[in-house]
Amino acid sequence: MKKVLSIALVSAMALSGILASTSNTVQAAVNNGDNSVTVEKGDTYKSIAEANGISISALEQANGREVGGFDLIFPGETITLPGATTTTDTTDTTNNTNTTTDTSAQATDASQQTQSQATTTQAATDTTSQATTQTTGTSQGTFKISFYDPSVLGSNMGYSGVAANLSVFPKGTQLKITLADGTVLYRTVNDTGTFANSNSQQLDVAMPSSSIPSYGVTTASVEVLS
Repeated sequence: MKKVLSIALVSAMALSGILASTSNTVQAAVNNGDNSVTVEKGDTYKSIAEANGISISALEQANGREVGGFDLIFPGETITLPGATTTTDTTDTTNNTNTTTDTSAQATDASQQTQSQATTTQAATDTTSQATTQTTGTSQGTFKISFYDPSVLGSNMGYSGVAANLSVFPKGTQLKITLADGTVLYRTVNDTGTFANSNSQQLDVAMPSSSIPSYGVTTASVEVLS
């Protein structure tokens, strides 16, 4: 009985000694103030991670270690804390923000182009609509017809006009122009040009560049609408 008690007492003392030894050897790694720590005797990745409020896996990644692997460290070794990567993360965020800004600018440009195309389409639609509301007038004979795009010349007069010799057709005169191919255009005299001004039998019809016929010049019968 005494022998059993003696063995138990010796075992308890040995265990206490081991625990005390372990407690005394565990040290907190020295923080160097630059997102790194210097390893002290008894330190482990686990103790360093807990002391700095980070996960072991994050600490392993910051030091190029295998996540979940065996982390062997030695006193005096410098361990990098995950906070050292903050600057890179901030830079990446800034780059992402710049990318978003560029995308927004491209979307704005595309929207403006769409609006410009819509304006041209609307002008053509207005011309067609005008054609359906007007019929016949007083015939003025056959004229030479050319085409021009006012916007290309820097003018904002739109596409409802026609340049003519103003002594023949004063400004404001409404014309029905039937081209040689049968196309009917309705235009209001609002300008005169070099060709039309010097030729009483020529008209320069306003039209978007994309709609100007490939033949460029043609003839047409012209009527004055009342």
